[in-house]
Amino acid sequence: MSEQMQAVLISEFDDLDAIEVTEVDRPEPAADEVLVGVAAAPVNFVDLVTMRGEYQFKPTLPYIPGKGPAGTVLAVGSEVTGLKVGDRVLAMVEYGGYAQACAVRADQVYLLPDELSFEDAAAMSLAFDTAWMALVDRARVATGDRVLVLGASGAVGSAAVQLARALGARQVIAGVSSPGRFDELKPLGADDYVDLSQEPLRETVRSRVAELTDGHGADVVIDMLGGDPFDGAVRAVAWRGRLVVVGFAAGRIPTLKMNYVLLKNIEISGLQISDYRKRTPELMRRCYEQIFDFTVAGAITPPAYDARPLRQWRSAVEDLTNRATTARLLLQPPAPSAR
Repeated sequence: MSEQMQAVLISEFDDLDAIEVTEVDRPEPAADEVLVGVAAAPVNFVDLVTMRGEYQFKPTLPYIPGKGPAGTVLAVGSEVTGLKVGDRVLAMVEYGGYAQACAVRADQVYLLPDELSFEDAAAMSLAFDTAWMALVDRARVATGDRVLVLGASGAVGSAAVQLARALGARQVIAGVSSPGRFDELKPLGADDYVDLSQEPLRETVRSRVAELTDGHGADVVIDMLGGDPFDGAVRAVAWRGRLVVVGFAAGRIPTLKMNYVLLKNIEISGLQISDYRKRTPELMRRCYEQIFDFTVAGAITPPAYDARPLRQWRSAVEDLTNRATTARLLLQPPAPSAR
């Protein structure tokens, strides 16, 4: 009989009442996988979208949600090298983090420095790697660039603010829903802000960025919002600037007349982070190595977190849905039994 473990199991999409913490079979790692005992798993916005059945990659029911947990290697597949039982790791699994243990491909597992706690690592996962790929791979941020981050107070946005500064940006401008949100971003490296409550955004974003950059514009824009903020930000991009679309939290997927791209010699690109883990594992490894190096050196700071027992998954999901906290929400399963 298979060993059992506790897990959050989803049996129907878009129905919180059909979700429960229950006993399921503990997975066995395949030859190229490791089994990770989960110490902390982040509750991500993408988890909510997946639970509703609205994400572009729809899991087969029933499934265990949870991306990016941190914990300890419990078992190692026969073909795995470079990892051993007892290693402290971040596991960038697509599903399975809301459980006592999860099996994950070894090339998706990253050794944690001793200075980084499981909670801090889980709080950083899926936010800092997304921000790094947007800035480094898609936008090719360079020393001296002026960077505008839309949705800067969110998990990915605040990570982008910190990483832009650590990567040598000359100026970091935070796009926020109100001036009061800038206070929490200034210690992270933001120089000034654009107030995204000031309509019409098509004009106010451009004029504010021009004011802050002495007419130069933003060399790099990282956009988590879409909608009206995008319409304003694309007009604020500097000549030969780069805008990276990461999400559409504002609700509307924007469109763009391409003559504007041509006339200003600008680049518009998109980022879907899961594809990087699947297609470019070595680039992901370099990403996390630099993120961890920056953290140990004090150049970036893990976000504040609110850790809750696994059985409180519903309150965490509802608080994230309702934006009831600015802290990163984490779930902590009971420690798995030794094998």
